[in-house]
Amino acid sequence: MDPITSAIVLGIAGNFATDAVKAGYKALKDALTKKYGSESELVEAVNKLEQKPNSEARKATLQEEVESAKALDDSVIVQLAQQLLAKVKEQPGGQQVITQTINNVKYAATSGTANASISNIEEHGQPQA
Repeated sequence: MDPITSAIVLGIAGNFATDAVKAGYKALKDALTKKYGSESELVEAVNKLEQKPNSEARKATLQEEVESAKALDDSVIVQLAQQLLAKVKEQPGGQQVITQTINNVKYAATSGTANASISNIEEHGQPQA
C-alpha cells in the first residue's frame, strides 16, 4: 500500500486518536481537498472510507484513486502522509499496525518511495561457473 493510502487508512482507523494524529490526518485531507477539489473522486473515496473504515473494497478504491490522481507525484502530499505515518508509529503499537496495514494489501502500488534494509543474508550452495 502506498504511503498516502496507508496514512489515510490509519488516520481514519481511530486506534491512534491522539491530537497529533488527528491534526496530521486533517492536514493531509485538507491538502488533498485543496489540490483535487472536494468533489474529486479521490476526496470522495476518502469520505466513503470514513463512513466504512473496515471496508477492504473502499480501501482498494482509495488506493486506485490515489494512483489515478497521481497524488504520489506531489511531494507535499507525500510528505504530509509520511508525517502522519510517523505520528502513528510513535504511538504504542503503531509500528506493528503500520507493518500490518502495508502487508495486508490486495493491490500493489505502481509507484512510490521507500527505504529498505537487508540483513542476515546467508549463501547456500556453490557458486556456478
